[in-house]
Amino acid sequence: MQRRVAAIHDLSGLGRCSLSVIMPVLAASGAECCALPTALLSSHTGGLAGYTYRDLTDDMAGFARQWSALNIPFSALYSGFLGSARQIEVVSEIFSQLKGPKTVVLVDPVMADHGKLYKTYTEEMAGRMVELCRHADIITPNLTEAGLLLGLPYRGEPKTEEEVTEVLRRLAELGPRKVVLTGVSRGKMELGSAGYDRETGSYYYAFAPRVAGSFPGTGDLYSSALLAGLLRGKELGQAMQIAVDYTQGSIARTWAAGTDPRLGVNFEAGIPGFIKALGLNE
Repeated sequence: MQRRVAAIHDLSGLGRCSLSVIMPVLAASGAECCALPTALLSSHTGGLAGYTYRDLTDDMAGFARQWSALNIPFSALYSGFLGSARQIEVVSEIFSQLKGPKTVVLVDPVMADHGKLYKTYTEEMAGRMVELCRHADIITPNLTEAGLLLGLPYRGEPKTEEEVTEVLRRLAELGPRKVVLTGVSRGKMELGSAGYDRETGSYYYAFAPRVAGSFPGTGDLYSSALLAGLLRGKELGQAMQIAVDYTQGSIARTWAAGTDPRLGVNFEAGIPGFIKALGLNE
């Protein structure tokens, strides 16, 4: 059966992020990726001055209406960066319209990082993101986004495993069956993610060597690789480790090459290894 994903994200012309990362990663995993753009930008907003921005809220319902009328089945619905508060309602309606009995809904609540909201986000949008997470089977917030969803002030990284598990449990109470928290550290030398499956009560951790610096677009890369793994039948812990390894390898490759990190990470060179990790060339 053809795996098909509706990716509800922005498209940035410059800088590897959002749909420019999501589509090739999912395609490499064997899935068809159908783009439903939320906004069109000349570049992402992370340190690149002078970007242009067009909100596509009024166009989004038409995409879903046509796909629904054509009875197109989707293996997953995957949302990320939203362009306005109204899009939260629009995307919720799209989920209801396109979700089938076996469709997985993944919400990456893209809002903020390092304790600060992204430039195009408002407090209203951040406060209402919980509404969208209630529709999700899986959510993938970073630490800043987890605090916003739970109404907690940003205090940096959790200091203990108990703090991490408490955050995961509270996020699962919002509705999703699975929660993956990104940007979690193990000591000073490793960085990765922590996961929780509410139905089984199981916790998972995935780590790789930390690379110094900040690299835009890596959250999109991670969530796309995670979803790819899940759609290929990997268990949550396995999919998390595949996503961590692929993301960390892309960061390390970019750091070693000395290229401008604002332009995103070199994930393209890691696609063969990613395909192998998914077991597609066995």
